[in-house]
Amino acid sequence: MTVLRRLPVASLVAVAAGFVGFVTSAAPSAQSASAGAAGGVTFTKDIAPILQRKCQSCHRPDSVAPMSLLTYEDARPWARAMKTKTGLRGQRGSMPPWGIEKDIGIQQFKNDRSLTEDEIAAIAKWADSGAPRGDPAHMPPPLKFADADTWSIGVPDLVLRGPDVVVPAVAGDRWGPIGQVSTGLTEDRWVSAVEVREVNDVPKSGASNTVGGRLVYHHLTYSSKVPDASGPNASTTWPTHEVGRNADVFSPDAGRLLQANSILDLTSAHLHANGRETRSHLEFAFKFFPKDYKPLYPQARFNLANTIDMDVKPNTANQELHAYQVLQENVKIITFEPHMHATGVRMCVEAIWGGSIQQLNCTSYDHNWVTVYTYSDGAEPLLPKGTVLHLIGWLDTTPANKNLVDNRNWVGSGRRSVASMFIDIGTAVALSNEQFLAEMVKRRQNLKGKNDWDIGCPLCQAPILDTLRQAEHAVGR
Repeated sequence: MTVLRRLPVASLVAVAAGFVGFVTSAAPSAQSASAGAAGGVTFTKDIAPILQRKCQSCHRPDSVAPMSLLTYEDARPWARAMKTKTGLRGQRGSMPPWGIEKDIGIQQFKNDRSLTEDEIAAIAKWADSGAPRGDPAHMPPPLKFADADTWSIGVPDLVLRGPDVVVPAVAGDRWGPIGQVSTGLTEDRWVSAVEVREVNDVPKSGASNTVGGRLVYHHLTYSSKVPDASGPNASTTWPTHEVGRNADVFSPDAGRLLQANSILDLTSAHLHANGRETRSHLEFAFKFFPKDYKPLYPQARFNLANTIDMDVKPNTANQELHAYQVLQENVKIITFEPHMHATGVRMCVEAIWGGSIQQLNCTSYDHNWVTVYTYSDGAEPLLPKGTVLHLIGWLDTTPANKNLVDNRNWVGSGRRSVASMFIDIGTAVALSNEQFLAEMVKRRQNLKGKNDWDIGCPLCQAPILDTLRQAEHAVGR
């Protein structure tokens, strides 16, 4: 048996909650901050560019993080906290929040916001040397951020407004449907991107230590459907809206259908109080492919979860959960999205094909942050029909898990954060045999020899079958 895995010992609170409450009384003095040995690490030359690349999209005024890191004056009081949080390197509570373990599995992802070892070392050295400002001439030009009313997907082709909800200042959390919205479409359209945002009457300039203080929606699951219709195209499931989630941009080969005469069915919203009576609604923005677009691949039937056999013991570390799925079709996995609740601390997914076990990815899990990991083009797991997907989760109900309200409680399956879930909400597309072979040919062309290996493609080094040989010949290998 070939085993390709290593298992080392080891998302709506604050988007950057790890910084809040960190003791900053030991912040560097003004004298040391203005010093900075020649050739040393300084804010203007070394740290500001890192913050611009990886941090400022959240850490700026009127955004979701609890403090701004745009200027030296903003960042300097947090120097030691920045060293501590970035030094966690993907563990729970680390900043930036990117949990993919770098010594296991696939490492190629779109929009990877993790820091390099050099960047982590630079932040640590800057904090340890007194957080010097450096030469103002080295400061990069400030970034220009889009207005809060600007959609990240560009100008939408269709924007739909959800119903108003009013959440009292103090109230218990609420789950359930919030209504339906007509799309107004008179023809089918294939969607290339969708973005959802909350609009409410919370003052933008109001101070808040948590993202929950600015919003009332934790998440929403929704679909589009044609009332009273049936058949494969009668309904479409859309990605769950969650706090902190970026827009969803679909593969050019696998758009999603928004049907003519359809409605958005807002089936399950999680609403919470934020300390002030708040009137709020959601807006749904869609970008369309051209009218003559046809997807190459359909969505795969993907359901890797265990929400039944959950018996989470109190005050116990390293509890494991498992889930399995046998693929009924060839698939290409597009995204990996771990979802647990407050008890969860780590998740891994592996693919079992015959005698081969490939560890696709492992990630830390922190219920304070929703992270969708989108594989880079050419790095997506390419798995044949019959592959067994195995999901493994680790849970911690000891006081070491600061996300728990009370570590003495037994936990079972449930929708509340104090209950638990165990799901990979990832997405995948289905491939015919011919499409699967064509995709595998592309992968094999990137291999550098018989000793090279493509994690996530268990057949890429398999003996060449006649059909595969013909496919390779057709592309001129």
